[in-house]
Amino acid sequence: MMRIGFFDSGLGGLMILKAARQMLPRHDFVYFGDTLHLPYGGRSNDAIYDYTQAAAEYLFRSEDCALIIVACNTASAAALRRLQQGWLAEYFPDRRILGVVIPTLEVTIEKNCRRAGLLATERLVQSQIYQIELQKLNPEIQIFAAAAPLLVPLIENDGGRWLPEVLKHYLSPLLAENIDALILGCTHYPFLRPYLRDLLPEGFPVLSQDEIIPGKLADYLARHPEIDEKISRNGLTKYLVTDITSNYTKTAAEIYGASLDLEKVVL
Repeated sequence: MMRIGFFDSGLGGLMILKAARQMLPRHDFVYFGDTLHLPYGGRSNDAIYDYTQAAAEYLFRSEDCALIIVACNTASAAALRRLQQGWLAEYFPDRRILGVVIPTLEVTIEKNCRRAGLLATERLVQSQIYQIELQKLNPEIQIFAAAAPLLVPLIENDGGRWLPEVLKHYLSPLLAENIDALILGCTHYPFLRPYLRDLLPEGFPVLSQDEIIPGKLADYLARHPEIDEKISRNGLTKYLVTDITSNYTKTAAEIYGASLDLEKVVL
């Protein structure tokens, strides 16, 4: 039997994986964090493609995954379409690789947003992937993006005391555009929800990928029983990283909310 793979450039995708496990508690998962090469923000598109393709090949060949979720917005922007249309079609035509951008935009449309704010890393904002894909789905919706380069380092280095002021700084230009929803365009950003509740009007829609991707994954599997039926159901999860340090172990536990047994792999 096979498993569901989750790939991220680091450890932020653990929040999405945790939520997916809660929604699909019997399915077996494998998490792959490319901690050796993080952050991806300063890498070229070709380098990001190479890292993502190597991780996908490992998850398919060594971990027998039927489906991989690229739980990284930067990798989704730089590598996903190229992987799907080239490498995957040639070498693993019966497997699937899915990203996080399209599902997030689908929910943005479902919420009847018209002026959505996007909080994301500098690299993702520069890629304009959300605007490009949204034009194909619903060109009437506008996206106003703010690059937030300090957020991930603060999240990963116990910088919670500074987050409210930094968030307020990044949110200010978005709120000035009269946005009607906020998209969290990074897998680390679900960690920010408690802070955002204090900074945004009560009931303001915050579209967080840990709340979006699990439901979209369950729906995808329901629509593709030929894939779902291949996935084993022992309720097990394996956690792989390409580099292990004491800080990564500590950060993984803080992000996930429990200590994890990280296993190092060499590609």
